[in-house]
Amino acid sequence: MQTPYELLLGWRYTRAGRATRRNGFISFISGVSMLGIALGVAALIIVLSVMNGFQKEVRDRMLGVLSHIEVFEADGQAIVNLPKTLAAIEAQPEVVGAAPFVGAQALIARGEDMRGAQVRGIDPALEPRVTPLAAELADSVLPRLHAGEFGIVLGGALARSLGVIAGDTVTLIAPTGQVTPAGVVPRVRTMTVVGTFDSGHYEYDASLAMLHIDDAARIFRVEGPTGVRVKLRDLHTAREVAVRMAGDLDQGLVVRDWTRQNRTWFAAVQLEKRMMFIILTLIVAVAAFNLVSTLVMTVTDKRADIAILRTLGASPRSIMGIFVVQGAAVGVIGTGLGLLFGLAVAFNIDTIVPALEHLLRTSFLPQDVYLISRMPSDPQQADIVPVALISLLMAFVATLYPSWRASRVNPAEALRYE
Repeated sequence: MQTPYELLLGWRYTRAGRATRRNGFISFISGVSMLGIALGVAALIIVLSVMNGFQKEVRDRMLGVLSHIEVFEADGQAIVNLPKTLAAIEAQPEVVGAAPFVGAQALIARGEDMRGAQVRGIDPALEPRVTPLAAELADSVLPRLHAGEFGIVLGGALARSLGVIAGDTVTLIAPTGQVTPAGVVPRVRTMTVVGTFDSGHYEYDASLAMLHIDDAARIFRVEGPTGVRVKLRDLHTAREVAVRMAGDLDQGLVVRDWTRQNRTWFAAVQLEKRMMFIILTLIVAVAAFNLVSTLVMTVTDKRADIAILRTLGASPRSIMGIFVVQGAAVGVIGTGLGLLFGLAVAFNIDTIVPALEHLLRTSFLPQDVYLISRMPSDPQQADIVPVALISLLMAFVATLYPSWRASRVNPAEALRYE
């Protein structure tokens, strides 16, 4: 534990002591080290917060279309005992809504244009309980889906690529065909476009088509719903609930949560975030190396002071403690400034970025190129605390060698030419 005079001298050396040219340079290097630590910490917090914001924004848009959990037959056929399955699902306390669906792949054609589509047969009355997108369409588009009328709702990008609007007709080609003397002929059905939607996620806007669940069952020749979509109170509990739900349901049913539906994307984001953390941590490491240089120069300049303290009875441990305090002060102040600046930018980035775009007359996130048009930010304690601890640890480690050298100064040699 540091004694008061060690703390006092350490803080005095941090401010460079006497106003000499050499001390002024040491003070400058110390300030550069402090600024480097602050910039490194701030950069880490800002970048990680923006990456968290992007991940949250994309995740929310995905979950606007996807449900938290999907339950379906492994062979793609209709669920054998749907009432029993629904009862077991809704018995879970975390479940707030469940809706059956028919899922299949198909081709949608308009004239010579043809696109692959993910077709989802839904119950217009129950689907709003499981996805925000369906809830938004509950009063406008979904009521237009009636069993037997073969209406279809297309993603906005899919509709534009086919050149259709509400009221036009498209041809749906199902992969399950009819056996004829000429061979297997795909099932073809003319569908009326009753509406379109834009979820904000291009992948689904360009590939998803929704129709009434009864019409989907007839087109794809299944006896009933092929799966159940489930919404939970807390999306972060999806994996645990899915595991527990799989144990309560009949064998043959597959339970898949939303994190597994987009496993590759989430794994890529986590890898990118991890690599950015490592790369930006090097900025703090460079500042720590500058701190080593500062302390080495301070020890060289203060050899006479160290010798006098030793002759007055100061122990090597006390001398070492003085310079540990000096380096720790630089690390603590730099980390504190970095935290303040980084959090200030992260919490106000939605104001700062538009101001910069207006000043530079440019757009950092063109809406026609990127998924979102604004810079999101989501500072999280799980990122901020490790950044601060790593910065402080590096600053402390950087003080060890120079402080050890200071404790090894020989008083007789240091005072010989004084």
